[in-house]
Amino acid sequence: MGVAERKARGKKALRREILDAARQIFVTEGYEGVSMRRVAEKIEYSPTTIYLHFKDKSDLMFEICEETFAKLRRVLEAMQKEGGDPLTMLRRGLRAYVDFGLKHPQHYIATFIMPHQSSAPDEIARHKSPDSEGMKTFGFLRAAVQSAADRNHIRGDVDTVSRGLWAAIHGITSLLIVQPEFPWGDRNKVIDQTIDSMLAGLATRK
Repeated sequence: MGVAERKARGKKALRREILDAARQIFVTEGYEGVSMRRVAEKIEYSPTTIYLHFKDKSDLMFEICEETFAKLRRVLEAMQKEGGDPLTMLRRGLRAYVDFGLKHPQHYIATFIMPHQSSAPDEIARHKSPDSEGMKTFGFLRAAVQSAADRNHIRGDVDTVSRGLWAAIHGITSLLIVQPEFPWGDRNKVIDQTIDSMLAGLATRK
């Protein structure tokens, strides 16, 4: 391994360490608890080192979200390659979303549950950009809904249905993560019943 490759690997490993530390602080202490200095202390580096990888706190938090969306998008891409009819693909995609959240609870909490308090217009625009991992990931859901609608499996405005499905599936995922002691019974049955009920409510009337 050459010097350049070793440096690149070291840089990637340090970036990974920074993101992991920031996510842990965010989940346990909230947005206000995260600072470049606090992250630096956790990984025992100088704050200057953190700034070599991330412009500021907003940039760091954005990358935490992007990382989560990228992981989820890869799961959905792999599932899409398996094929299937549109309604089956939509159901499997919704289930994959829940399973992802339960498998990566810290990522999910940091991205979808903990409040992000940056309201700067440029930061909001960054999250809403079509090139962001978040919007690309949402695009998978919308495309699945569009396919099901094109086959006349479900009814309603595609954008509204997509947002509603995401809101509902986020609800069950969040509850299962933050309320693990609730007597859920068979969690798989609860998840499947939730998804089936949503899709049944959208079914085209025969």
